[in-house]
Amino acid sequence: MPETALYDFGPTLRLMLTGLCLALGPLAWVWLRGRSSAPAQRLRTLTLLTLFLTFDLVLFGAFTRLSDSGLGCPDWPGCYGSASPLGARAEIAQAQAAMPTGPVTHRKAWIEMVHRYLATGVGVLILTLAVATAWAVRKRSGAAAIPLSPWWPALTLLWVCVQGAFGALTVTMKLFPAIVTLHLLGGMGLLALLQAQASRYALAGGQTQMMVLPVPVRRVLLLAFVMLWLQIALGGWVSTNYAVLACTEFPSCQGSVWPPMDFRQGFTLWRELGAAGDGGHISFAALTAIHYVHRLAAYVVMLVLLVLAGLLARDPASRRLGHWVLALVAWQFFSGLSNVVLGWPLVAALAHTGGAAALVIVLSATVCQSRSASSAGARLLTPAPSA
Repeated sequence: MPETALYDFGPTLRLMLTGLCLALGPLAWVWLRGRSSAPAQRLRTLTLLTLFLTFDLVLFGAFTRLSDSGLGCPDWPGCYGSASPLGARAEIAQAQAAMPTGPVTHRKAWIEMVHRYLATGVGVLILTLAVATAWAVRKRSGAAAIPLSPWWPALTLLWVCVQGAFGALTVTMKLFPAIVTLHLLGGMGLLALLQAQASRYALAGGQTQMMVLPVPVRRVLLLAFVMLWLQIALGGWVSTNYAVLACTEFPSCQGSVWPPMDFRQGFTLWRELGAAGDGGHISFAALTAIHYVHRLAAYVVMLVLLVLAGLLARDPASRRLGHWVLALVAWQFFSGLSNVVLGWPLVAALAHTGGAAALVIVLSATVCQSRSASSAGARLLTPAPSA
């Protein structure tokens, strides 16, 4: 494989222009569709469109990883110092000739670069949201005020910049499991931030109503939300360590309900891909531990989510969200089961990632569009400030 610098910022400007061109389509659609709408409505539409494209980006990122294309271009931000694989054909051909089934091929290079193009386009949209929201807040007040603090999109912009840094480290640190897992969590966090903003616009515009949940239901909701993030982190750890096939049976694993496992080695977080904490090769018992902990945690998380779905379905105001939670729990169960018994097919793996991303969006919306009955009552009883 030809030697190349890990960082080459020569093609940065061309990559930024590519991202801008990709973002112009969605931006033009929002402008044409909302020319007669209020600024808040246009911002809400742009937020929802950015959320949808970010969901697609998360799925394409999973496809990049699962197709072993994460090192299709071994440098960052371009490909062998070029803005596209077309400019790196000779280097890619040389690397592919040296290792025909290795990490660098023409197909993998294109998959990796398309992922970077899409990420840059989403970054441009998020930058536009931050600038447009700050401008609208500054220009409007009173009844025409924007129902969103400019700090929300500013935080999202900062988050996507950090996410880009983790994307660079994913490549330059050769798919370091802890970095790749954090990159996955960062993508999910981006979905949650965008959904929080979309929910705020929906509440202000009357497209949805604030739900008042009994205190126990609100607590179950928050517990499910926290546990979902833990489960996503465990799932990312399984995927980035390629531990899915450590157990190919269900509900048992390797013919046992408690197979041989090495938890210490499996959950040594700071180590290279395929390596143990002491520098040797990671053992199969460690991979089994990674897989089985995710599976055991899934039982608990599914139980909590099923309880939450039942509680939400009791109230007409939250019934639809309860049905969404129930449907996504079923989706996650069957897609996760398919990964195990069918040998980790790409479609099932992508479906499992998509289900997790959808759960993040639905639970984020539920958290943002609800409050506990006690807090609602407290707000009603709070005296208005005197003039």
